[in-house]
Amino acid sequence: MFTLNPKDMPTTASTLFSAYASFAASMMLLRSITDQLIPHQIRSYIYSALSYFFTTSSSNLTLIVDEHCGMARNEVYDAAEVYLRTKISPFTERLKISKTPRKKNISIAIDKGEEITDTFDNDIKLKWRFTELEKGQNDKYRSAGDNKHQFELVFNKKHKDKVMEFYLPYVFARAKAIKEEEKVVRLYTRGSSLGDDESDNRGSSGWGSIRMEHPSNFGTMAMDPELKRMVIDDLDRFVRRREFYKKVGKAWKRGYLLYGPPGTGKSSLIAAMANYLKFDVYDLELSSIYNNSELRRILLSTSNRSILVIEDIDCSAKMQNRGREPDPHMYQSNNNRLTLSGLLNFIDGLWSSCGDERIIVFTTNHKDRLDPALLRPGRMDVHIHMSYCTASGFNILASNYLGIHEGNPHRLCREIEGLIESTEVTPAEVAEELMKSDDADVALEGLINFLERKKVENDKKKEEGADKNEIQDPESQPFPDNYLDNYDPSLSLFD
Repeated sequence: MFTLNPKDMPTTASTLFSAYASFAASMMLLRSITDQLIPHQIRSYIYSALSYFFTTSSSNLTLIVDEHCGMARNEVYDAAEVYLRTKISPFTERLKISKTPRKKNISIAIDKGEEITDTFDNDIKLKWRFTELEKGQNDKYRSAGDNKHQFELVFNKKHKDKVMEFYLPYVFARAKAIKEEEKVVRLYTRGSSLGDDESDNRGSSGWGSIRMEHPSNFGTMAMDPELKRMVIDDLDRFVRRREFYKKVGKAWKRGYLLYGPPGTGKSSLIAAMANYLKFDVYDLELSSIYNNSELRRILLSTSNRSILVIEDIDCSAKMQNRGREPDPHMYQSNNNRLTLSGLLNFIDGLWSSCGDERIIVFTTNHKDRLDPALLRPGRMDVHIHMSYCTASGFNILASNYLGIHEGNPHRLCREIEGLIESTEVTPAEVAEELMKSDDADVALEGLINFLERKKVENDKKKEEGADKNEIQDPESQPFPDNYLDNYDPSLSLFD
């Protein structure tokens, strides 16, 4: 066996040191020669090539899923957000939870920096990570102070084709099924501080939402039965014609104009439409929007299968109408003001194709004050006059509030129907009287007294108006009996 003699150790150490010094000197000489003979660019290329061969490359691929694609929402992000709520494991360390008095269950979402693992097709391992980045200088489509949200999806590169062709469509399908199961109609308004479900709020676009628990439905609406049936048929016709709209080259949208005196049920009809279709409602106040660019950004952030509501369009914003003198208080650049043409461009211009299955509803108390450009077919396809209360409307209200049905009418119903037919009274006023007592006799007698006083007031106003030769507003008249004579749903789509 070889044995190291301690007496030889100093000699061995000295030999090793001398060899190292000689090697170092040789390397320095070689490096000096290389620097002199080989140009800097070639040396950099050689170093990069050597680094490539001697550095172990990662076998993973990372897909970045941003919350927005330019000004529009990223559908992949929305689907992942819904899907990942079902994949939270007991090993997740941080979760965001929320619950409001109106919600039955606690909402759970992953917090920034957290990771969710998933498995697909038994052999594909995937990892989702939620990140939040501060707004950069180039993020011009987001408001100041809004952070950028994104998901990172990490998996082995060899599974790229399967992930793109099968896994992501699977995520879309699962997210759609989950949404249908959990579908609750939501009311969106501008202001990110509002909301009862943080995961459903679109903070970066300025929308906040709450559950819309308005009980209105077509069964309880005090509308003429024929008009009610027309609206229902028109909605059904609209939602089933996706391929038809595509075939004829039109954006899949529908415009409604609801007009009539206050208290005739315009807002209730919107709620009934939303509950019937299970469409979210976006309530937009034009007075809160500064210019056309902001309007486009806000409207593009709304979702498909939704109802965009602009109430009191005749007075909600001082928009410059086409063909009229410009407002001297407004900037003279179209990019720095909100104009009627900017709104019309989104309704039926090039921007109208950005989104599917959308309904736009305008309301007004004075149809005659609207710019004619708003009223032509293709923008407002269906005009619905919300009239004063009729006999059929009273019967629905009596059933709703007092349980009185037409098959077994109350002794005072006939008298009330006669008064309603000859008096301009809104359904809201009739409902208010019926709510004053649970006793049908007391409530109906009170309604008769109210209608008699109302009739006297209306007659007096008409006499005073006739004495002054005033022309009455045609929209203050009761809803005409022939309001459906010219309605043709097939023509109103495209004429």
